[in-house]
Amino acid sequence: MTDASHRTPGLLTRGSWAEARRVAAILREETVGGALLLAGAVAAMVWANSPWSGGYEALRSFRFGPAAVHLDLEVAAWAADGLLAIFFFVAGLELKREFVAGDLRQVRRAVVPVAAAAGGVVVPAVLYLLFTVGAGAGAARGWAIPTATDIAFALAVLAVVGRFLPSALRTFLLTLAVVDDLMAIVIIAGFYSSQLSVVALAGAVVPLALFAVLVRRGVHRWWVLVPLAGLTWALVHASGVHATVAGVLLAFTVPVAGPGSVTVAPAGPGGDGGRVDEVGPAERFEHRLRPISAGVAVPVFAFLSAGVVVGGPGGLVEALTDPVAVGVAVGLVAGKPLGIMAATWLVARFTRADLDEGLTWVDVLGLSVLGGMGFTVSLLIGELAFGAGGGRGDHVKIAVLAGSLTAALLAAVVLRLRNRAYRLIHEADAAVLGGRDGAVE
Repeated sequence: MTDASHRTPGLLTRGSWAEARRVAAILREETVGGALLLAGAVAAMVWANSPWSGGYEALRSFRFGPAAVHLDLEVAAWAADGLLAIFFFVAGLELKREFVAGDLRQVRRAVVPVAAAAGGVVVPAVLYLLFTVGAGAGAARGWAIPTATDIAFALAVLAVVGRFLPSALRTFLLTLAVVDDLMAIVIIAGFYSSQLSVVALAGAVVPLALFAVLVRRGVHRWWVLVPLAGLTWALVHASGVHATVAGVLLAFTVPVAGPGSVTVAPAGPGGDGGRVDEVGPAERFEHRLRPISAGVAVPVFAFLSAGVVVGGPGGLVEALTDPVAVGVAVGLVAGKPLGIMAATWLVARFTRADLDEGLTWVDVLGLSVLGGMGFTVSLLIGELAFGAGGGRGDHVKIAVLAGSLTAALLAAVVLRLRNRAYRLIHEADAAVLGGRDGAVE
């Protein structure tokens, strides 16, 4: 007789009802965000390869801001350092909620996506370094470019092609991308910061601490918090640590529950057994800022970063011969799925866990390939490693765009086939239920 309390935990098991509702809401928002992100990237490519490409470069390189406080930056730098700080603030809120109150607080649920994310970072980095051996000492600086997963693009593709896919796969992709973001933040802070100013970094602690005290006491007025957040960002920027890290530090100070929380009835017919949900400050901040992040910050960054000349000198042909570009593309298309699949299999092998009922390893393969869509964070790390444009910087952009597009197309093929299989199962189950209802009548 099987005792339920001693059952072996399953891989990619279905999350809680609250988690399923949250994933569904994020999927809806990120689908729109992914479409805007794609539109921004396409517009940048078209403009950069048009007869009016000079206007695009003039826009990117236009400088503004107070030079006295080291903020006389180009428009492209404002997008990478400023707008993406909003993106990482939202990612930080999501990370904290997942590990404090979400399904990732349970070790048995967290171990798979955490291991998969780690594999998806290590293997692409190793492949990149193998392909760039002998490409010059500076080539190794780009090892982290193919390690990222773009949550907006990946979720958008999954939402478009995977209507009938099990919710466990959607939850797995979201948590994988969230943990992936955390690793990207650590990499950026640890490996892509330079000329560290201890004074500026110490100064950033003061507004950060005030921000933390106020939000923990339930003060959520924007005219109080935004200046403190802006000052924290400016001091972190001046310290030499990449300014996007400020967004994560600010997010980690926001409590998941406490003063400022509100209670709401669960969504869906009949609620959730009469229980009410508590919406804490972190979730409220995320709800307000996610549209700004997905609808403005990330698409504008993509528009100002993705514009690269494909033809002519330094274009696609030259990029294909650059080991750095090849290493990035191979890392995204082959390294990410290999790392994610290998790590997931190792968890299954050594913990004796198994896939959730109804899932197959082909489903995991489709999501693993989808993890190769680096784009936003890959472009950011590429700029940090090789500059915003010209020569190797442009080659990296071409490789990121090509690798992400290839990963999306391959994943769409696999997931579309799996979606068709699950749709047939769904229709068969519906027909059986319909037949039973007719017999009862």
